[in-house]
Amino acid sequence: MKRRGFLMASVAGAGLVLAEEAGVGGIAFAQADPLPSWNDTAPKQAILSFVQAVTTEGSPDFVPPSERVAVFDNDGTLWVESPIYTQLAFVIDRVRALAPGHPEWASTQPFQAVLDHDLAALSAAGEKGVIELLMATHAGMSTEAFDAVVTGWIATARDGRFKRPYTGLVYQPMLELLAYLRANGFETFIVSGGGVEFMRPWTEAVYGIPPQNVIGSSIRTELRMVEGKPVLMRLPQVDFIDDKAGKPVGINAHIGRRPIAAFGNSDGDYEMLEWVTKAEGRSLGMIVHHTDAAREYAYDRNSPVGRLVRGLDDAAAQGWTVIDMKADWGRVFGFDG
Repeated sequence: MKRRGFLMASVAGAGLVLAEEAGVGGIAFAQADPLPSWNDTAPKQAILSFVQAVTTEGSPDFVPPSERVAVFDNDGTLWVESPIYTQLAFVIDRVRALAPGHPEWASTQPFQAVLDHDLAALSAAGEKGVIELLMATHAGMSTEAFDAVVTGWIATARDGRFKRPYTGLVYQPMLELLAYLRANGFETFIVSGGGVEFMRPWTEAVYGIPPQNVIGSSIRTELRMVEGKPVLMRLPQVDFIDDKAGKPVGINAHIGRRPIAAFGNSDGDYEMLEWVTKAEGRSLGMIVHHTDAAREYAYDRNSPVGRLVRGLDDAAAQGWTVIDMKADWGRVFGFDG
């Protein structure tokens, strides 16, 4: 679906309110339910109450539109991250595609593990091994070339369980939430541990979040002249890791304003949630808890992806709302009945 059609469909499906353009944050029109895929439970009410409080002029919690910033983790918060992160699936496919030009990979770890479909050996390679794979598959090309590779892959790759494009495995309730916030004067950002240039080619079409509103991990780039033209080349060096304590740092550097709402799903989002919700004034912190093995997946404390221990234990004391996927979402994906 073209971007305009996708966004229009999302708006219609979300039962959106339309914010006035005058910048006062009032509501011009509203349908009965702005979040139709959310069950009428505590998380939905927390969202509605928060938005009403910060957008109502005269309210003690009123926040001007210019200060309404909401940040969202991506993996496990906006789309599926289990059983492996989508970008890791991309890395694996890239290793296999590039392998004919690298015969040495057949006997060199962690590349051998990928080529032999040896998940145990790949897991044993740890973070160091994953970074080595990332550098081999994400660097050595221009930013434009990498954008084209990601765009081609995301258009054709399919998830193993659902047999659908990864961009079809976004959470319908979160799409509605994004659109609802924007309709009420919020600017929405992705703040993810994933690669920033892996996400930017498709986030606007899928989430309505433009590339400039995507914050993520990055590798270094360098301006070079190639055939008389300036290009940015991607280098095999890590520049920034946008995870855990790195998330507030990335938000501050990129946005320059402290958000008033943050949404995550794992302990990698803990510092971001804490930084946002410890500020003065009304704020909202929410954690997506994966509890629905039938419609998606159920995992938290012992999961190799999206591990959630500290956030789950501390949510009540921190004032964060935990979204129970099974109990609080009427449907998970847009294709659910």
